[in-house]
Amino acid sequence: MTGTIIASPWGAVLAIAAMMLATFLCRIAGVVVMSRVRITPRIERGLRALPGSIILATILPVVLDNGWPAIMALTAAIVAMAATRIDIVGLAAGLGTLAVIRALG
Repeated sequence: MTGTIIASPWGAVLAIAAMMLATFLCRIAGVVVMSRVRITPRIERGLRALPGSIILATILPVVLDNGWPAIMALTAAIVAMAATRIDIVGLAAGLGTLAVIRALG
């Protein structure tokens, strides 16, 4: 019987509903846990650094696998972001650098 539900059109609906519930529970768990944590200056600094750390942990392996052109593009993006604090400028600098490097060689 379960095999027929999964293979039916309702299988997709059930899978989406299950993932929606899992996502909601993960998000609400973070709120509940953080409501019980006293935010000290040290924890606040860590939370402020977290988005950059996650992005770097996601991007760095890809960059290292693609060699020097990708490393130079990431460096250009970081420098542009540090100088302007505008996301789109960093993105444009990184992509532009990579495009120029690939076009030249």
